[in-house]
Amino acid sequence: MKTPSESSRIGIIIYEGVEPIDVGGTVGVISMAQRIIPALDYVVIAEQAGPVKLASGLTVLADTDFGHAPSCDAYIVTGGPGWRDQVKNPAMLAFLAKQQPARTASVCTGALILAASGQLAGKTATTRRRSVGTEADAPIDLLATQHRVSHTSPAAIVDDNGTITSGGVSLAIDGTLYVLGKLYGDPVRDEIASIIEYDRAFAANRDALGHITV
Repeated sequence: MKTPSESSRIGIIIYEGVEPIDVGGTVGVISMAQRIIPALDYVVIAEQAGPVKLASGLTVLADTDFGHAPSCDAYIVTGGPGWRDQVKNPAMLAFLAKQQPARTASVCTGALILAASGQLAGKTATTRRRSVGTEADAPIDLLATQHRVSHTSPAAIVDDNGTITSGGVSLAIDGTLYVLGKLYGDPVRDEIASIIEYDRAFAANRDALGHITV
């Protein structure tokens, strides 16, 4: 467990078709966390550095590509409709497969990418619980049937031996807070939740949906 004076780096993994709320929720929490953890840093990672078009057309800039990404204390795979291409993207899957499992996390349908890389084999995991629009199947059902996941859970967050998955898009906030809590402890995590005025929502989601540690 680190103290707030110690540094950490979080890698945020994006690709074309990520939902902007996944990126905003993750980066926003880290940005506010830097108020009390000044040495906390993050890097946005994609297959290629530079412009990446998210769902709805918003473009963000990836800091680095897979080949030049620095070592991170945690890697968070964001979700969005682009996951369908990424579960078949050899570059993405190879990058994730080489990471230490206890340093990997996902938001929403990012879990399907993490699973396709083999990081969730034999584990319990969560992802978005409902289908949206023209989707035939809910992502959590696909996670159960198409990959070597041992069990799925509708929990807000599942932590299976350090591999962290979180549910639907708004739970990017909860998942990022959870990752920071693993790095710096629950009191620091709760302080971050308080300064972004998310402490009540964080507690409500935990009570309603659950945080499961396996």
